[in-house]
Amino acid sequence: MDMSITFGDEAVAAEAAAAVRKLAEEGVPEALSRGDASLWGGEAESEARVRLGWLDLATTSRELLPEISKLVERARAENLEHVVLAGMGGSSLAPEVICATSDVALTVLDTTDPGQVRRALADRLDRTILVVSSKSGSTVETDSHRRIYEQAFRDAGIDPADRIVVVTDPGSPLEQTAIESGYTVILADPNVGGRYSALTAFGLVPSALAGADIGRLLDQAAEVRPQLAGGEGNPGLELGAALGAAALAGRDKLVLEDSLSAINGLPDWIEQLVAESTGKQGKGILPVVGADPNEADDELVAGIDTEAGVQVDGPLGAQFLIWEYATAVAGRMLGINPFDQPNVAESKENTARILGDGGGAPPTGAPALVDGPVEVYGDLPADVKDLPGVFTALLEQIPDRGYLAILAFLDREAAFDVPVPQEASFEEITDIWAAHDPATLQGLLAFRTDHPVTFGWGPRYLHSTGQYHKGGPQNGVFLEITGAVEEDLQVPGRPYTLGRLQLAQALGDLDALRGRGRPVVRLHLTDRKAGVRHLLDAAREV
Repeated sequence: MDMSITFGDEAVAAEAAAAVRKLAEEGVPEALSRGDASLWGGEAESEARVRLGWLDLATTSRELLPEISKLVERARAENLEHVVLAGMGGSSLAPEVICATSDVALTVLDTTDPGQVRRALADRLDRTILVVSSKSGSTVETDSHRRIYEQAFRDAGIDPADRIVVVTDPGSPLEQTAIESGYTVILADPNVGGRYSALTAFGLVPSALAGADIGRLLDQAAEVRPQLAGGEGNPGLELGAALGAAALAGRDKLVLEDSLSAINGLPDWIEQLVAESTGKQGKGILPVVGADPNEADDELVAGIDTEAGVQVDGPLGAQFLIWEYATAVAGRMLGINPFDQPNVAESKENTARILGDGGGAPPTGAPALVDGPVEVYGDLPADVKDLPGVFTALLEQIPDRGYLAILAFLDREAAFDVPVPQEASFEEITDIWAAHDPATLQGLLAFRTDHPVTFGWGPRYLHSTGQYHKGGPQNGVFLEITGAVEEDLQVPGRPYTLGRLQLAQALGDLDALRGRGRPVVRLHLTDRKAGVRHLLDAAREV
């Protein structure tokens, strides 16, 4: 198997080579290969000791294959062709990449948007099998999805026990719930953290049900594993050294590219791995996905089929292992624990506080200004009177070596539901979708600044870049987007709807960001479709 790291930048290559030599002299590759938990310092050792199981998943996860094969055979025999995954962070991003690369269909629910969940419910419920994935067993989004599907199955005269598969850690509250409900349970390796879990049951079960060849993934990882034991010809060490050396030299924005690659969507998975692993103690590497490089002095370009920066070539199973290894190495170089996420709980706690015990809408206060179907909340300069002024003010507030993060608590698939003429070309269809897609805002604003602009769907990003936003360097500026809910969904057994939970999550993260004194503005779309068009039109006027 050809797994290689090449450098299109001589300066990056020189820095990486020097770092590789130093790491090799310190014995890091050998120590990491054998799972030495002391590599990240005394404070991290206890956690690292139970978080290094990912190193040997190419071997240990093979024990799951017979059990997964039986599950797949049963699903095929019962014509359960619509595979829905309820999971967050690593539990959803890895299967999404695996299935997209394998060209098999998987419906991923890593959202609390009622419209997106309703669309999944309306799609072949009679042929749906639901995979509920949660390492902790208490993830609020995943718990909500499970409850909603249980009710939907019962209402359709379907026994949920015939349709729900649970993937979780041994001893989690979800395991106990699943056992009591008679659901199929497949236990994941408890010695692997969520964002390193691509080759555990979390990545393998939904992917296999969708039709991906998971045995091949493990084969690919197994082939590259022996290369990670030493210093010479170690692609994980070379990549980690490049990431760590670049960050220490001030190039802490990692621009991820995968153009023309047969692997689809890998940057989104890398984003959560790197951001959540390194963004803490005021340090970190910020992945930038979906944006062109600015050639700024704080950027490092990396990915597949990229001519600049660092190019990582190899099949998907090997890519998972190499990036995990590299992230662990970069964490050591930065002096942080790459296996914890100390700031993630803040937004969760704020969300729980906002939800409280009642059923009313979360308090939002009065908007600072209203521009058509968009309400603007936040502290604005006195001369800002409209949306173009809001965007200009935010861009001007980005500090040196800072960034703008757009955080959209909306339906990430809504643009694809916009009607298009039957005779439209692919280019015309793409243009129509872009005109209704909030993510288009990233490119429009990035064109007007030399600083990185990132885009995250909420609450998906809370399990990804959310840790970096709060624990990493405090140089971010934040633009949050929420929207009115026309048709909500009650979460059975809970005193809230999905729409209320979605807004509470947005406001909870907003509070966490404001608590750090960062510039934050929230745009609320009183009409989602009209609001998105208005946002994009305003961004073109900046």
